[in-house]
Amino acid sequence: MSRAFTFPGQGSQAVGMGQALAQAFPVARELFEEVDEALKQPLSRLMWHGPEADLTLTENAQPALMSVSLAVMRVLEREGRLEWGRHVTLAAGHSLGEYSALAAAGTFSVADAARLLKARGLAMQRAVPVGQGAMAALLGAELDQAEEVSREASQGGEVCVVANDNAPGQVVISGHKAALERAAEIAKTKGIKRAMMLPVSAPFHSPLMAPAAREMEEALEKVTMRPPRVPVISNVSISPESDPQRIRRLLVEQVTGRVRWRETIAGLRDRGITSVVEVGAGKVLTTMAKRIDKDLPALSVETPQDIEAFLKTL
Repeated sequence: MSRAFTFPGQGSQAVGMGQALAQAFPVARELFEEVDEALKQPLSRLMWHGPEADLTLTENAQPALMSVSLAVMRVLEREGRLEWGRHVTLAAGHSLGEYSALAAAGTFSVADAARLLKARGLAMQRAVPVGQGAMAALLGAELDQAEEVSREASQGGEVCVVANDNAPGQVVISGHKAALERAAEIAKTKGIKRAMMLPVSAPFHSPLMAPAAREMEEALEKVTMRPPRVPVISNVSISPESDPQRIRRLLVEQVTGRVRWRETIAGLRDRGITSVVEVGAGKVLTTMAKRIDKDLPALSVETPQDIEAFLKTL
């Protein structure tokens, strides 16, 4: 069996995530302590006890989601003797999840990954004044419809672009708030089921994130990066990447570029993958995978019970 491990992005966070792992496994607790120390912040306390509004802040949600994914991986490796290359042949992550995938595969240290994601969250927040940018999910829309809506909504210098091509019938657009409000009206005329504004504070994966991309370029230049233990599929290139310099460049492009998740999962079977395992908080990617390729087995591993069940399949 050839497995791809996938790592979730923002939106999968929930108060309490990772707490059962820390209680059940000392190696998971050590991982959370490493992240807390790297950030000089009691992030694990925020994850386990809230408040939810603080956990949802981009600067906190991004390193928090990464830490849950890496805690699960540490348990699988130390307790379950999972081996990269043998039990996992490819990895991929949705947006910030790409950092989780790279850290899990050894490209970044845990501390560097935590600091990079904290910096990424802050840079994205700073890039556009609050209230000027927005994101919306076009439910029931296919990619070509979403691109048409975005083109028509981009007027007077205001930006509207496809940010996430998540799954059939689920495309996310991003840009100036006024342009997205226009897009919601245009979508009604195209037979699109619904345009739902998302509870995010910045227009991620759009050209408006250019200042954040410049900040991340500087941050990534200062970090040691090693070739991953298995190739990691880039959100931007949708190709398995192993060269640290190319990965660094693609991570910069990812800040303003489209997350091509539907294509990522749709291409796994052609790469010899026979099952997909979502590692970390929630089941968002597992649900998407089943919509993209209903015949490709997909499961999520987050809780101690999930880990126990998954290790029996190795």
